Amino acid sequence: MFKDILTFASRNLIFLIPLMILFALFVGYFIDTSSLKKLLLPVVVLMIYPVMIGFNLHELADLSEKKLIVLSLIINFVLVPVIGYLLGLVFLIKNPELFAGLVIVSLVPTASMTIPFTLFAKGNVKASIKITVLCLILSSFLAPWYLYFIVGRYVPVDIWLTFKTIGIVVFLPLLMGILTFKYLRKRYTDNDFNTEIKPLLPGISAWGALFIIFTAISMNSKLIFNNPNILAVSVFVQAVFYLINYFLVTTFSKLSNLSREDSYALIYSTVLRNLAISIGLATIFGTKSVFIVSLAFLFQPQSALWFAKLNEKYHFLSSK
Repeated sequence: MFKDILTFASRNLIFLIPLMILFALFVGYFIDTSSLKKLLLPVVVLMIYPVMIGFNLHELADLSEKKLIVLSLIINFVLVPVIGYLLGLVFLIKNPELFAGLVIVSLVPTASMTIPFTLFAKGNVKASIKITVLCLILSSFLAPWYLYFIVGRYVPVDIWLTFKTIGIVVFLPLLMGILTFKYLRKRYTDNDFNTEIKPLLPGISAWGALFIIFTAISMNSKLIFNNPNILAVSVFVQAVFYLINYFLVTTFSKLSNLSREDSYALIYSTVLRNLAISIGLATIFGTKSVFIVSLAFLFQPQSALWFAKLNEKYHFLSSK
């Protein structure tokens, strides 16, 4: 029973996200949920923590896929931030908090679902793991400076608070995950861990994501109803952001003559952003920033699933 409840969210996340957004809009209009804001950061930590259990830093030692790794770094830390910045300038400059939220999404690459989606699409999982680990470490040091120089002209950026938040939402769960995995290794064999414990972990993250979506949307519910253009422009910008990224990375994979497996690893490790960490950073800038990051949940898992299905039908990527 407990296992079914825990995994229900992760198994049905694609359907639960839009339902949760509608539910949050309704509840937030009649009930003040601002008291939940103080729980956002702790829930983000608990959401990232399961992903860090079994996280293998040793994967960085083997850099055999140099071309793929270099491409992912250029796209993640140069091209995608530029896309986020330009879209923000064009559509969100009059609302600095929304602008900051979009930029944050563009700055923090590789989601917790990068590896599972690469596995689902039969891509290069080994390369996906390396890119995920490497980008997680690099973004921890680069994101605060990117935010300071990109967003600082429009929204005050406390560089020390940004680094502290990164430490809380990245390195604290990482440390917790390493210690938990060491403890579990003493009690369970690798096979038992993979069959009994590991399948439960995404469920914890999924319930955390639903709580964050509910909190972010409900706190902004009256604002959205009174200014429906905020919801409309936020959804539109997120949709354009993901469409441009899919087109860009697919084009890069073709021009680079990557195999089908490597192409999937590149796409899912660049187009998919780390929304859990992004929400942690967005709490620095306010509820509107958290709101626009939360809306990205509408597009990210669904687009990743549909991209793999559409590619099997229309062959966007190399077939080799």
